Amino acid sequence: MSCVGLIVNDGKELAVETALTLQSRLEQAGIEVVRASSSGGMVGFANPDQHLRLLGYNACVPEGFDASMALAIVLGGDGTVLSAARQTAPVQVPILTINTGHLGFLAEAYLADLDRVIEQVLNKQWTIEERCTLVVSVMRGDQRRWEALSLNEMALHREPLTSMCHFEVAIGRHAPVDISADGVILSTPTGSTAYALSAGGPVITPECPVLQLAPIAPHSLASRALVFSDQEPVTVFPATADRLMMVVDGSAGCYVWPEDRVLIRRSDHPVRFVRLADHEFFQVLRNKLGWGLPHVAKPDRV
Repeated sequence: MSCVGLIVNDGKELAVETALTLQSRLEQAGIEVVRASSSGGMVGFANPDQHLRLLGYNACVPEGFDASMALAIVLGGDGTVLSAARQTAPVQVPILTINTGHLGFLAEAYLADLDRVIEQVLNKQWTIEERCTLVVSVMRGDQRRWEALSLNEMALHREPLTSMCHFEVAIGRHAPVDISADGVILSTPTGSTAYALSAGGPVITPECPVLQLAPIAPHSLASRALVFSDQEPVTVFPATADRLMMVVDGSAGCYVWPEDRVLIRRSDHPVRFVRLADHEFFQVLRNKLGWGLPHVAKPDRV
């Protein structure tokens, strides 16, 4: 192992301090460290008065990152992991996520485990788990006006005020459907525990080759989340006269105008997560979201 990446949330003092410690330890072991800021993966929100993001999703890859890199260590919270996914997936660099934030649902390790983590990295004691990603593109005719990679979800809704609007959704070869709701969410299995879960969608285990369409506050009792093959491309047409706001993974997005359409398809570049131990998904759900905890009767107050 000759080269390791380091992706750091430079806005968090704890992440920066940990990065200095990690870099020193790795360089002492004779490993080259290429450091990058996680801000490079935060695409941000396009100015509606400008021509949109014409760059492809490969534009987020930091300088010096390529497929020869053994892995990249990510320091930050879940938002940092989502940014790092955009920076590493196109060049197939595995990421080892160390939480320096709050919930850390996507974290593999914590700061208290840092010594053990370094030892396992140096001894190459890890496995790889792949998670699917989406390519989200805004199209106007044949022109791509915006594009980004998504690990969690694409959400399309009215902005700034919440109110019902219409969406025509075409999934693969199937007949288009009309959805009346405040918005729609298209998520991966990884994203099923994020925004889609709050919108009433099911939790999907990571290995399932499916996507999920979930309406936000639907206007019909018949409109519920739909799970379908991830081999099916999805096109969302905003069937409304007003512009809509599209948000991807909470840190990227743009306005979508009535003449636009949003194209979502499974990417050929999954995010490769480094696992230092067996990754038991139900245990993560239990520890982080309280899923499956026993209901214990509380004694009467005396």
